[in-house]
Amino acid sequence: MFAPLDNEVVFKRAFTNKLVFERFVEDLFDVKISVSKIETEKRFYNKVSKIDITLDIYAETDDHRFVIEIQKIQYDHNFERFLYYFMNLMIEQQESYKNYKFEKTVLGIIVLTRPYRFHKLTGEPILDNYFVLDFNPRNIKGELIKLNKHEIKFINTSKKYKKDNQLPDKIQDWIDLFQKSIYNNQSLTLNFNNKAIKKVTELINDENIDTATLTKIRQAEGSKEVLILEHKAGIEEGIEKGIEKGIEKEKKRSKKIIEKAEQEKQKAELTSTIVTLKFLQNKSNEEIAQILNIEMEYIIKILE
Repeated sequence: MFAPLDNEVVFKRAFTNKLVFERFVEDLFDVKISVSKIETEKRFYNKVSKIDITLDIYAETDDHRFVIEIQKIQYDHNFERFLYYFMNLMIEQQESYKNYKFEKTVLGIIVLTRPYRFHKLTGEPILDNYFVLDFNPRNIKGELIKLNKHEIKFINTSKKYKKDNQLPDKIQDWIDLFQKSIYNNQSLTLNFNNKAIKKVTELINDENIDTATLTKIRQAEGSKEVLILEHKAGIEEGIEKGIEKGIEKEKKRSKKIIEKAEQEKQKAELTSTIVTLKFLQNKSNEEIAQILNIEMEYIIKILE
């Protein structure tokens, strides 16, 4: 039985392993790396804004060419936050106004384990389980002009998103791993030819986890359930407010309809009275205006 990789403790246990970390990055970015130190809860004190950042998993390659962050996200983040974290890793490298060159390439991996909360500018939901954000310009033809290698890769492991046949197998293998552990999907066959994936299954196998770590996993699961319940409560509250707003709107609409109907009724009754006085009782327009206390112009308009 696998412990779920959407659990914070399990995720960090697996992806702070040197073999797993290096191969995960290699499969996503097609770069060979070597890291000696992998940190969790890495904190950066911002040089520009007042908001510091904390990264789930962070490492710098031994050759100092790459700075890498891996973040696992559930509900409480949005696209701007990913971008903010990533840009901070770039700003960290700037120590002099005389040289703006980035000595290290920044690579980011965002693993989402729940459906997206952010949408396209059009308001349409994002349906892709994998996409890339780079920092290179494009010419008028839309052709990419490669100036740097900074990139963020987004992987959504939620079962809501269908398998994309255009997705490289080596990336789909990692999505399968997440889904097998999170949803206990027995139909998924994992690629054990990938030694890193095989290593993850060993690390997250219940039988290989010590009692102290299992306790932390259970505590993290409790926190996750609270987060899920809060998220559901937020949705329900939003629905309830939406219903209340809709009811209130409908009340106002109904009130206007009733008021208009009442006005039409009064107008019809007044017209009937004017016609009766004019043609059945042979009253003049002046007499009708005096009897009903209304303007002469209104009487003439009704009788036209």
